[in-house]
Amino acid sequence: MFWRGVLGYLPANIIQGVVGFLAVVVYTRLLSAEDFGRYALAFSVMTLAHVATFSWLEAAMARFWAAQRDGADMASHFASLYRTAFIMTALFLPLAALVIWLWPMPDSFRLPIGVALLGIPVRCLTKLAQERYRAAGEVRKAASLDIWNTLAGFGVGAAIALSGGGASSPLAGLLIAPLFALPFILPGELREARSGVVDHERLKSYAVYGYPIAASLGLALVLASTDRFLLAMFMDEAAVGAYHAGYSIANRTLDVLFIWLGTAGTPALVMALERGGREQLQAAAREQASTLILIGLPAAVGVALVARPLSEFMIGEDLRHAATLVTPWIALSSLLAGMTVYYFHQAFTLGRRTGWLLAAMSVPAISNVILNIVLIPPFGVLGAAWATAASFAVGLVASWAMGRRILPLPTPWTTLGQCALCCGVMALAVWFLPPIGGFPELMLDASVGATVYGVCAFALNAGGVRELAQRLLRAIQARRATA
Repeated sequence: MFWRGVLGYLPANIIQGVVGFLAVVVYTRLLSAEDFGRYALAFSVMTLAHVATFSWLEAAMARFWAAQRDGADMASHFASLYRTAFIMTALFLPLAALVIWLWPMPDSFRLPIGVALLGIPVRCLTKLAQERYRAAGEVRKAASLDIWNTLAGFGVGAAIALSGGGASSPLAGLLIAPLFALPFILPGELREARSGVVDHERLKSYAVYGYPIAASLGLALVLASTDRFLLAMFMDEAAVGAYHAGYSIANRTLDVLFIWLGTAGTPALVMALERGGREQLQAAAREQASTLILIGLPAAVGVALVARPLSEFMIGEDLRHAATLVTPWIALSSLLAGMTVYYFHQAFTLGRRTGWLLAAMSVPAISNVILNIVLIPPFGVLGAAWATAASFAVGLVASWAMGRRILPLPTPWTTLGQCALCCGVMALAVWFLPPIGGFPELMLDASVGATVYGVCAFALNAGGVRELAQRLLRAIQARRATA
């Protein structure tokens, strides 16, 4: 199931990565530094509000679908989640409007935050359907929905920005794309719920499971967004825009990789535990951890190595210098965050001890706030990047230590050592390349680095890459034969 998902979700994640980079290129040029900073702040508010309200429903759909029996049990599962989502939407929208009206914020923020909050219930409904597709192994449906939201969201947002929509433009795209998808996906989901009844005991168990996950996601967002709010407090909106630009190009690269592997991996781990027990889970977990390291570690090192030409190519001139400074540190942060969220946190969700997940995330979240307050005034955007990297390192250690008490997951130390050695060889090779600047240097560094790492990893068989290549080749041939 894992590798079928890895192959099936690959096109969607390639598109996400390309569009993520295009969004940085386009929005840092069509929006002023101040508007880009306002967009970054409104996006953070939107994400925090989504996590605080609707994310527990999405987590319950992802975790409990495989445990349902057909018939009335499954219908009750759908009815409980979707009807609760509609009730929460009816309460959320008026409350959000009231907060936007009464909260003493600058007028330049009201429209971006209003558009951001309006899109939250819409995205929740599409996310519920997508999580069901993933849990059921319906890779094509889940990937198609991802592709639509990515392409349409960026296209609409860029068009509005081009017409002078300002900071609200990207957020409007994130609202409109899933809104147009709902007529195609929602009727089928509601048919599943038609014969079901809302089971309050079921919802209570879902809430007990899902709310700690939502709270931990909220703390993860504190880790990812506190720096922006504190930069705005200690410096200005232009500093927020510069930091967010650098953060975006580094984080997006790693985030796409980990989302891709995690999208395929999480349902596979759930299925392994539910259908095969702990022995099968250990084998599946070791394979996934090795794959995360094999792909994620060189990606982080590679982004750090090309920080300057990447910024020269992708980011507007006003934001470029600061982005170059923070990119290597955000690459490290993204690697640590990806391993924490998409691997070590699985111990809490698979063991259904999500309260410990909240405890594990509290440690780095508190550290992040303290370190940002200490480091931003003397060091500016670079201090914020240092604080983020240090906080995610603390978070990984805390999650590993706590998770071992609940459901120990294997750590492939041999793979880590082999991949680290290959990354060192890659860095040495890139270091000696000529600094020709811009896109040509970016392509030269990336191609040479990837080639050197690939040859080294294959020579050492790091993470079982030779067997992995053979398995992927057989899977591709099987798909072609089926087609």
